[in-house]
Amino acid sequence: MKLINKSKNIVIAEKVKIYSTSLARLKGLMFSKLEDNEAIILKSSLESISLTSIHTFFVFFPIDVVWLNKNLEIVDIRLNVKPFTFLIKPKEKAQYIVEIKNSKDLNIKLGDKLKII
Repeated sequence: MKLINKSKNIVIAEKVKIYSTSLARLKGLMFSKLEDNEAIILKSSLESISLTSIHTFFVFFPIDVVWLNKNLEIVDIRLNVKPFTFLIKPKEKAQYIVEIKNSKDLNIKLGDKLKII
């Protein structure tokens, strides 16, 4: 699967994995690696701030985090989140969290609409 910025018609990630189970979402990127141009998407059952809050314990590299609402529109962005950060929560309710290795300019902004193909 690929993650596309539909608003700008550009590819954000060539390889995407979607984690929707509680266990997969809990593990996230802990003890994992991400290649360049790879992302994971954590899918919550509903839009929420608390259900889409994350940490970066046992994530050993900086990541960029993008929160999306149920319509896949960007509602918050945090760039260069350091490993072992205790709590990172979106400013607005979100249903999806995109985690991608901090290694390039994502060329995104609030309100952009993404799609997964």
